[in-house]
Amino acid sequence: MTLFLGLGVGGIALLILSLILDGALEGAFGGVLNGFFDGLLSLPVIAGFVSMLGFCGAIVLGTTDLGVVAAVAAGTVAGAVAAVLTWRFSRALMRSETTATPRGDDLLGTSGTVVTPIPASGYGEVLLRLGGQPVKFAAKSHEPVGYGAEVWVEATLSSTAVSVRPVQR
Repeated sequence: MTLFLGLGVGGIALLILSLILDGALEGAFGGVLNGFFDGLLSLPVIAGFVSMLGFCGAIVLGTTDLGVVAAVAAGTVAGAVAAVLTWRFSRALMRSETTATPRGDDLLGTSGTVVTPIPASGYGEVLLRLGGQPVKFAAKSHEPVGYGAEVWVEATLSSTAVSVRPVQR
């Protein structure tokens, strides 16, 4: 019983280590496996197997009179199921897609508001929406633009600066 509980606790400890040493086991093989197991030998998968082997074996041994062989067999089956589920879950997480990262070119043609007046030969500041979030950019214009004026983005000069023109209504 103590051995099974030790395996269960050891699996939990291995899982915690896998969170700290993300990808260490895959890197330890130095690419020898070259994706052969496709994450099947990752630390979370091994930790899931060892934990379920230990805890399930301890439960079978403690609650039945079937003996050590049955406890090992039940623990192995439960460990294999936990390992496969962990492997499939991690694969699903790794393959999940995210939305595209907003870029400066996404600002072209958008409108904003001047928050720091833009002089004719210098920079002011405008408040624009990038990815749904308000972001303040340095702004340059061919003509002076006063505080609170609505502007259109004509070009992105850098990741933090844009060229704007006032909106004529």
